Amino acid sequence: MTGLHQGRDVFEYALLRVVPRVERGELINAGVVVYCRARSRVIARTHLDEARLLALDPAADVAGVRAALRAVEGVCRGGEAAGQAAADDAGRRFRWLIAPRSTVVQPGPVHTGLTADPEAEAERLFDLLVR
Repeated sequence: MTGLHQGRDVFEYALLRVVPRVERGELINAGVVVYCRARSRVIARTHLDEARLLALDPAADVAGVRAALRAVEGVCRGGEAAGQAAADDAGRRFRWLIAPRSTVVQPGPVHTGLTADPEAEAERLFDLLVR
């Protein structure tokens, strides 16, 4: 491989958004999921800003949202933590996580890029878009 993209692989990512009251359309970014097919990796970084969530909805189920975010991280790790998705490869787990749902924790649109280090890319996106 030659050129500017040498040593880099295509990756996809989606933000995880918390939408406490769908009818109001307000949301906060609470995580990022990164998938790199070439390295068979799916990575999640999450953080819930509880004060921001409660500012949008004082009755929000903080424990429920935290549990949903932990579940995303478990699916990304694979193995026993992934539950029913444990036998799926990284790509299937990513596609399952980014499928639209009508829940409080929702995936945003999928974006793509190039990276030499999917773990570092997940951290960079997390710092830029969530923290």
